[in-house]
Amino acid sequence: MTGTAKSALLTVEEAYGILLKDARQVTGTEEVALDDASGRVLAENIYSSIMVPSADNSAMDGYAFRYADIVAGATSLAISQRIPAGSHGHVLHSGEAARIFTGAPVPEGADTVVRQEWCTVQDGMLVFSQVPGQGDAVRHAGEDIQKGSLVLKAGTHLHAGHLGLAASIGKTTLTVLRRLKVALLVTGSELLEPGETLLPGKIYNSNQTMLRALLMGLGCEVSAFGIVPDDRDVTRAKLMEAAETHDFILTSGGVSVGEEDHIKPVIEQAGRIHFWRIAVKPGKPVVYGELKSPQGLHGVPVIGLPGNPVSVFVTFLLFVRPFLLKMQGVDASLPSGFWLRSADAYASSDDRREFLRARLNQHNEVELYPNQSSGVLSSMVWGDGLVDNPAGNPIRKGDLVRFIPFSAFFHL
Repeated sequence: MTGTAKSALLTVEEAYGILLKDARQVTGTEEVALDDASGRVLAENIYSSIMVPSADNSAMDGYAFRYADIVAGATSLAISQRIPAGSHGHVLHSGEAARIFTGAPVPEGADTVVRQEWCTVQDGMLVFSQVPGQGDAVRHAGEDIQKGSLVLKAGTHLHAGHLGLAASIGKTTLTVLRRLKVALLVTGSELLEPGETLLPGKIYNSNQTMLRALLMGLGCEVSAFGIVPDDRDVTRAKLMEAAETHDFILTSGGVSVGEEDHIKPVIEQAGRIHFWRIAVKPGKPVVYGELKSPQGLHGVPVIGLPGNPVSVFVTFLLFVRPFLLKMQGVDASLPSGFWLRSADAYASSDDRREFLRARLNQHNEVELYPNQSSGVLSSMVWGDGLVDNPAGNPIRKGDLVRFIPFSAFFHL
């Protein structure tokens, strides 16, 4: 396959559309223990074989009784039984009340629970100081989950809440998609691994650690190929090696127009470029293409990110994240964010859509990091989200801006 990149910059939406259209879902599933399913993608619908709760139960510590007794004019009720959580009471007759605790099943005959703060006990008799409404403090059988109902859909990116829900219906294992096999290549002859002696002209390789963590957060199985020097032949050899056994290849660096930028030329030579350069800041020179597959079925998709660490982080969230989620059957879109007032002014004359590092202050206003350079990785730790700012749009203090918290990219 051969191909050339368009000369015009794509919009974020255009790049997004191409990526989501092309992403092919992986096949293959495995059954994993519930405790090991966090971060995985559910491969099949889960239906409940039970009701949750399985019986009417008390929402608080108090006393269960027949509301009809109050309607009939009773002012006190005889306490006939005590029902702790985990036990069962017996039938409650007219004129009786049962001491009951949170989560304990409401005895047959009772329909209301009065909280213990609203009553007193005198000589074994329950006396009301405040009468609840009929049915108060009773959690009814099946009010959370009905038997046979759909609990979790295939394609769910599982987190703690999903796993808790599965446990509540008695599941011990889940069938999930196999992990995506992702090859990670970080290019740059200027890079050293953390722990090595920092020499003149060198910098530490932060992108590999950061990207590996981001990939693992999406449930991927990551093969880190280490630092790839700025050499055309070595770059080609590493990319072709990665294409042999991986579902997807992610690179950083080497995607611009310099003489030492080899990622794009190698993809053009050994496969096909689908697009190159997006009207986004930071991160314009993002390249997306595919390499010839040794099996000859489909090309192996590859996305090349810029080398500056902030550009890497932001473009991963914007473009790599949705592509990988779609490959796992997850419906991923750009989070909508929130419209909030800016605590700062920002002068913009750029013709690209900008994603500015920002955070919320105690007044629920958005503060912008003063240095929006793509090399200032500390801004990603200082901030807790991004401001999605249209091209060429200056921000005045007090203007409404669209703020997307980082958490929105990871909690699906």
